[in-house]
Amino acid sequence: MNRHRKLGVVAATALALTVTAPAAGAHTGHHPATGARTGHHPAADPARAVLPTGDGWASEGGGTTGGSAAEASRVFTVTTWEEFRAALEAPGTEPRIVKVRGTLDATAQGCAAFEAPGYDFARYLSDYDPAVWGYEDEVTGPQEELRAASATAQGKAIKVKVPGNTTIVGVGRHAGITGGSLQVQGVDNVVVRNLTLESPLDCFPQWDPTDGATGAWNSEYDSLVVYGSTHVWIDHNTFTDGAHPDSSLPSYYGEVYQQHDGELDVVRGADLVTVSWNVFTEHDKTLMIGNSDSAGATDRGRLRVTLHHNLFDKVVERAPRVRFGQVDAYNNHFVVAGPSYVYSLGIGQESQLVAEKNAFTLAADVPAGQILKKWKDAPVTTSGNHVNGRPVDLLAVHNEQYPGEILRGDAGWTPVLRTRVDHPRAVPALVDHRAGAGRLR
Repeated sequence: MNRHRKLGVVAATALALTVTAPAAGAHTGHHPATGARTGHHPAADPARAVLPTGDGWASEGGGTTGGSAAEASRVFTVTTWEEFRAALEAPGTEPRIVKVRGTLDATAQGCAAFEAPGYDFARYLSDYDPAVWGYEDEVTGPQEELRAASATAQGKAIKVKVPGNTTIVGVGRHAGITGGSLQVQGVDNVVVRNLTLESPLDCFPQWDPTDGATGAWNSEYDSLVVYGSTHVWIDHNTFTDGAHPDSSLPSYYGEVYQQHDGELDVVRGADLVTVSWNVFTEHDKTLMIGNSDSAGATDRGRLRVTLHHNLFDKVVERAPRVRFGQVDAYNNHFVVAGPSYVYSLGIGQESQLVAEKNAFTLAADVPAGQILKKWKDAPVTTSGNHVNGRPVDLLAVHNEQYPGEILRGDAGWTPVLRTRVDHPRAVPALVDHRAGAGRLR
């Protein structure tokens, strides 16, 4: 059956769906793009939910409603990656809802399906062995060209653009996407909820002998990228490496064959984003807000992001790393295990991070001063945070532990877009039991 015809059949099954009216007494607003209400109204169908009024930066400037006002003909239920792509590619800018049932596999055919004719990984390893190639020059030649062509084929297969005025929501407790990369690029008003997003596994990492003293394998593809987009709500998802944790990856040339990039990136002029009640688990380069020190022309005055009630479970670094943006991180729980741990909160170029009333559960061999990392001189506000159940001044302990990397206090602004602020002692139990996919209430 033609995939578009099949999608039409699936869409027809959604005709019984109706728009849920706001609950009595709910605060309401208006989103200029959709005409939908922006207040919080508990919905029988989670696909019709909108971001509550005042819930982080994505509630600013009209709020975030996604596809909540979609007509029945614009509601798609999908069970395969092909159906998912077709639902997002359906023409029109009117609100749409895409319901994901089960797990969609973007790489079900395996890496061999993307290989350019003539690409041979064994030959690649032979050609660019540092004993032969050295460490002075980036790799070039036929096998590198074929690797790049293979990578391009994978990128086309696993990347999918998410249109504006769209809600993507998992159905039930076990919905997700494996190996796909959602690209929210240059659009407004998107909601992504209740999905387990297993990190894409890069089939064709590039060897860069000039990266560090002994070279490194560099990979592509994030689970979710917000690029130049506004009003984005990312809620109750689980970001994971799933069946392929870094510990399972082989090594070549004495370096880990790194097949993962980030889990969530907010970059290139993206703005007004709320990331709430998600789980980020056992990943290295987890969450980046701003991807270049030289991107001030697009990023300065933007990259306003709220992170609240998220669980960062044994991630290595970037939880988040921030450049330029006014980022409000409160009521998150960070579970930190050594010895691979690098840092949690990265202070970067012109960043204005406010980190308040978070809870950190640190392994015995991890000092609290390591939570913050200075990449560039920028102010940071840290107040009311707890480490292993006790209040700790994160700025003071960092500056004491790293006198050569002194950080300045006072980010210069006070967040006001918060619907609830819990005591940090309550955060671990609350977040651990309510964050992540399958836990919508």
